[in-house]
Amino acid sequence: MAYLYLFFAIIAEVIATSALKASDGFTKVYPTMIVVIGYALAFYMLTLVLKTIPIGITYAIWSGFGIVLLAIVGMLFYKEIPDTPAIIGMGLIIVGIVIIHLFSDSVKH
Repeated sequence: MAYLYLFFAIIAEVIATSALKASDGFTKVYPTMIVVIGYALAFYMLTLVLKTIPIGITYAIWSGFGIVLLAIVGMLFYKEIPDTPAIIGMGLIIVGIVIIHLFSDSVKH
């Protein structure tokens, strides 16, 4: 169940961060509301995750997937195309998350 909560925390954070850009410095009401609600939901879900998964592992997965998903959102909605080194770096982040999940004794399966 913790990984389901983590998934929802990541999605909420990605939505909130995407809306942060759209809020134009908190000058637009609806994107600003999405930011506040999204981050509140993301952090609430993280509190549930931390009952089971260690904080370092949780944060590595949360931030790693968040980075990659936000890069995809940036490409689709803001025309922010990452260059080759950025893509390679994000690939390494994903590899790191997989290594943590598969081989770390800190992760309860």
